Amino acid sequence: MKENQDLTDPRMLRKKAEELLKEKQQKNDLRVFKADEKRLLHELQVHQIELEMQNEELRLANEAAEKALKKYTMLYDLAPMGYFTIESDGAICELNFTAADMLGDRRFSLVNANLKLFISSDSLPVFNNFLSKVFTSKVKESCEVKLSHDENHSLNVYMEGIVTGDDRRCLLSVVDITGFRKQDIP
Repeated sequence: MKENQDLTDPRMLRKKAEELLKEKQQKNDLRVFKADEKRLLHELQVHQIELEMQNEELRLANEAAEKALKKYTMLYDLAPMGYFTIESDGAICELNFTAADMLGDRRFSLVNANLKLFISSDSLPVFNNFLSKVFTSKVKESCEVKLSHDENHSLNVYMEGIVTGDDRRCLLSVVDITGFRKQDIP
């Protein structure tokens, strides 16, 4: 403080006190800012490491999901029996390659087609009864029918189906038993 200032004057005293307070606040603000800066930098570094750890977990989970998808796609698509998912009216929702081969067409062409169109006319009552039973019961049902996609090609098949889930669709497995039938005939 300067010697010639009259600190007994209340206005002068107040003005000087405010100046000193402002200087102290600036010094304190600088120290607080430096401390806040260090704390903020630390928090950002910790958050970055957390994100890197989460990213690694997501990468591992994605790899596991891709591996499972590949495994179950192979299991479903390349199974030696036909797999269908059908609606209660017989509309095909999904099918594997073997099922498409049994029906004599490509898989994508058969989605939304009706499986009843591929059941021989003499087997259609059996298939309709099977569909009715499988969609009204909560248990696995089965039947034997003849599939035919043209006059020259027909297959005797054994079907098992069950309705699952909230979407009320039938999971249907179909096995070609034509070779067994020929062996049974004397």
